[in-house]
Parts: sequence; C-alpha cells; structure tokens
Amino acid sequence: MPALFRILRTASTGLLSLCLFTATLWAAPAKPQLQITGYLITADLDPSVNRLSATADVTFTALEDLTTPTFELNNGLQITKVTDAQGHPLESERLTSNSTVRFTLAAPLPKGTSTTYHFEYSGTLKGADTSPVEGIKLASVEDPISILLYAGRWFPMTGLFTNRFTAEMHIRVPADERVIGSGSGVAAAKSLPGNRTEHTFKWAKPGFPGTIIAGKFLEPITAGNMRVYVTEKNKEYAHDFASQGEREYLFLSGTFGQTESTHMNLVELPDDAVSAAWAPEIAAIAGGRIAAHNEQRLLSNTLAHQWWGSQISPATLNDAWITNGMSRYSELMYLEDSSGKNAFQSAITDVSAGALAYDTEPLTTIGRLDPFSPQFQSMTLEKGAMVFHMLRWEMGDDVFNKFLRALLTQYTDKSIHTSNVQTIAEKESNLQLEPFFAQWLDGTGAPAFADKYSVFRLGDNKGFRTIGAVTQDLDLFRMPIELRIETDGKTEIRRVDISGSDSQYSIETFGRPRRISIDPDNWLLKSTPDLAVRVAVLRGQQQVAQGDLTAALVEYQKALDANKNSSLATYRIGEVFFMQHNYQSAANSFRDSLRGDGDPKWVEVWSHIELARIFDCTGQRDRAVNEYRLAVQTNDNTQGAVNEARASMQKPYKCVRGEN
Repeated sequence: MPALFRILRTASTGLLSLCLFTATLWAAPAKPQLQITGYLITADLDPSVNRLSATADVTFTALEDLTTPTFELNNGLQITKVTDAQGHPLESERLTSNSTVRFTLAAPLPKGTSTTYHFEYSGTLKGADTSPVEGIKLASVEDPISILLYAGRWFPMTGLFTNRFTAEMHIRVPADERVIGSGSGVAAAKSLPGNRTEHTFKWAKPGFPGTIIAGKFLEPITAGNMRVYVTEKNKEYAHDFASQGEREYLFLSGTFGQTESTHMNLVELPDDAVSAAWAPEIAAIAGGRIAAHNEQRLLSNTLAHQWWGSQISPATLNDAWITNGMSRYSELMYLEDSSGKNAFQSAITDVSAGALAYDTEPLTTIGRLDPFSPQFQSMTLEKGAMVFHMLRWEMGDDVFNKFLRALLTQYTDKSIHTSNVQTIAEKESNLQLEPFFAQWLDGTGAPAFADKYSVFRLGDNKGFRTIGAVTQDLDLFRMPIELRIETDGKTEIRRVDISGSDSQYSIETFGRPRRISIDPDNWLLKSTPDLAVRVAVLRGQQQVAQGDLTAALVEYQKALDANKNSSLATYRIGEVFFMQHNYQSAANSFRDSLRGDGDPKWVEVWSHIELARIFDCTGQRDRAVNEYRLAVQTNDNTQGAVNEARASMQKPYKCVRGEN
C-alpha cells in the first residue's frame, strides 16, 4: 500500500498539503511587528549546483515603533548585503532556531512608516536539510524540478498565510526549463547569455504569490482554462489529470463563483517534497499521486484554496480554521457531487475522527501552536470542516451556499476574522448563532447523545405517540438534531431542538416505532464508541509518521480496547509489524483484520495485498499470487488496490530491508 495511504487514508491539505505530521521550532508572535506590502524579486536558479542567488526589494509598514525588524528566511540562504531605503547598509543577525533574520536599528522606525529594504542573498537549497519545516522539502533547486514554495521562506517574509502582499518576480533558469508562477503571461521569456532565460511574473492584488516551480516540463496540456505541466516521466497521465482538474474547477466555481484569474496551472511536484501546494493560479500535486490516479480528493482540496486561502485569508492563525476547514469541506462537497452520498458519509466519519483527535484547544486560540503540528493541522482542517458541515445543517443547502458566496464577495483580497464569519452567517440565515460559535469555536469536546423514550397507543386508530428525551453531557450545548423513527410503516424524520443536558420531545406516528436513531446522517460532531476507535487509530498513524512505532502500537491497542473486533485497528497493527519485518505477527494481524467487523470496507482488499507481500517476502510465491487474486476478486480499487494486485501477480513484490 502506498506510504501516504498508510499514514492517512483521506487526502489532507492545509496551509501546505500533507505537512500534517511535521514539527518546527516556530512560535506565533503575540502581535505582528510589520506588514509587508510588496516585493520586487530577481532570482537566479542553477540546478547543476543546487544554488539560488537572489535580490529582493521588500516594502513594508511598521505596525508599531520598530527597533528590531525580523524577517523569516530559509536557513540555507546567506545574506551578503542589506541596505535601507537611503542605501545605508544594515547589520543582520541570523537565528537558525526559527529560520529568521533580525536587524537592530540605531533609531526606531516610527509606527505607520513605510519603507523598503534591499536584500542580496544566495545559498544551496537541496532536500529538506535547511527547511523551516523539519523533514519537509519546501525549497530546493534541483534537476528535473526546482520548487520555491512560499512556505519554504526562499525570500524574506513574515506572517505565514496571513500577511497579504503584491509581487513582481524575475526568475532566471536554464533555457530548457519552464517556469510557473502567479501572474503568468506577463511577457514572453527573455533570452539571456549562457543559454538561459528570464521569466517575469506580476501579481498586483494583495495575496500570496510567493511560489515558483521550474523544471524540464513538457509543452502544457490544456483542458478548458487548465494548463498542465508534467515531466516526461508522467506525460501519459497529463490528459486525465487535466480533465480531472477541469471537472473539479467547474464544480467549485459553480459553487463559489469565478476565481479572480481566468488562468489555472496544474503542476507536477517532486515525489520527495510535499504532496500538494497552492498559490494564486497554481495547484501543484506530487508526480506519484498523478501517476497513481489517486489525486482526486487531494486536487479538489488544493484547487479550493484559490477561493479559501487566496481570495480570502485568515487575519491571524487563530482564524486559520476558516480557510483550512473550508478547503477540506470543499473537497467533501465535490466528493458528494461526484461519488454520491455514501462516499460523502464515509468521508465525514473520517473527518470527525480527525476533528476529535487533538480537540483540547479552542479553535479561536489555536494560533499559538506550530502551524505544521499534528494538533494545529487536525483542528483547523478537520474540525474546521465539521464546523462548516454543521453550519450547513443549521442553515440548509441554499442558504449555506449563499453564505459562502457572501464571505468570498465581502472579503475578496482581504483577511477575515472568526467574528466576521459569525456576523455574515447570522445575516444570511436570520439565525441567532452565538451558542453555535461558542460551542464549536470557543469550546472543546463533542456531545455523547443518548435517547430514552416511551411509546403510547393513541385511541381511534390514530397511531402512536412517542414521548422521550435526548440526553447529552455538555450542559451548554444548543443545536437542532435529526431523529429518524423507523416504524412498522414508513420511516419518519423529525427535527428536534436540543438545549442543555436533557431535552424533551413528543412525536406522533401512524406506525409503531421500532427504532429511533439520533443524527443518522452524521450532521453533528459527536462522541460515539465507533469514533473512539477511529480517533485512537488516527493518533497511532500520526505516531507512525513521526517514527515512534511503540507509541503507535499503544494507540492501536486503545482502539482494540474500545472494539476488539476492529478491522481497522488490527490492520494498522499489521502495518507496524510489517515495517519491523515481523512477518508472522503481521500476517496474524492482517488475518484478524479479515475476520473483524469489516469497517472500513477497504481493509479487506488491502489485507489480502499485505498478506501477499508477506508471502513474497518469505519466498512463497504461489501463496502470494493466491492472495493477490483474492484482492482482485473484491473489486475494490480503493487507492488503486486492484491495479496494485494485478501488477504484483505479474511481478513479485520486492522487500526492502532497512533500519527499523
């Protein structure tokens, strides 16, 4: 099974896609010191020696009397010269612990003053050694693809995804490379001496045009307003990728309105970098995800950032749930439209688990955490998505869509606070939503619902009256929920307002009630025994991603304690044993998974594949082929499982031994 899929089955994108399990020594400042408003950057990329040489004129405004202006800059880049607006040299101090450069001024820069600093800098960018996000390659000058992602801090910056700016960039590369940036089509590439070219990009709206991707890309494939850039390695997948992107873009633009630009570039990323990244006019996906045809959800999430992140952005990282959460929910909305209600419901269950995995901090105080930490990512992406899902339930589909468009229209090219979301939500819906936002934005936890009721027969053959009460454990909770009453005749649906720990209801039906289900379509984030299993498994997966297999097994055992028949928990345990080359224990766990509750469905096909791989690793080819055949017979191609099984029937799985 692909490594990413083993870590997290659902596609994840946030501030930067699939940085869910990384950690940095970053700390959010209590208050920003300065606001960068514009850049003029000239950058020279030399992939043969992995070198970037650049100059940057950085225009900024002091938000307070400024004595020590500080900028973030990749540790791989060394400053050779900085001058102020008058051309006077400035002395800088490099702080490698948080990838910053600090200046101490002889005289304070008064609050409200705007000025421009001129930076000259260069350095080697290769792999993730100097990355501001530990272990994740965000800025690297290499062959065949160089990436200078905004979060890689390849130019002096501040206010990650909160400080909007304009930019003019002149990028110089070898003549056989193409360059993609925000504000494309300004002018044709200019020829330079030494068989090099210069590409110019201008983005005049305040935003985040800080990403440059260059490489040996083929002539772009087009579909509608999509332009797809891939290398020779992935050219056979370009047309399908373009068509998929066009379908998703049309759905999103039909839902949210047109983006500010009519251009959209889908770009291949190196497989050893992030799985996805976005910038104005850019959605970039790892080549391996394109080749495996499993980029659908990841791509829709990444495209959604053209609205949720680019068109509007969080005012502070405390507000990051708005854009992260809505990008995730956009992904789910497209899944619902393209794959149906069952796929949507399954995804909501996964997202609910992520929402509760680290739910110990209110969303409105999350900005003090490292933005690439598991907790920040889980809360802003997953719980943020569930906040919008529950708002949709409260408002209804039509009003919800109107509310989303109002957010985008009123805050185009601006930053947005949580309070702004509440104001517009109440205006568009005519609902009083203070209790909703107090519970889900300022509070933590989720209610655990229970139902107690009695059924009484009505006279004159008028049916039955059910008198009951929905109980839950959050005293201040207030929201409507749905009750599904299954009777001897037709099934009835009722909407009941819940307020406090005990809410009474009375329902009349013609048929005798046989079963009453609370929130059967999972509109609410709630605590359930099944979800407790998924939460423990998710936390275990995150421990695996961080390399702590022992801690992962502890979390998986918690899942088994909650449900001893959990196919998902035993499957994940089998993965850990497989990574440790403990093949017998791994085989036992995968067989336990096949004998378990079968939830989720994909564990069946992948358990057969993993068993087959174990047989290949232990020299039992006939038994391996039989398991691959059983995998194919499930007809479940989740994450390309059937394709993988068929390929492995022809060519044995190759075991790679390494350090545990």
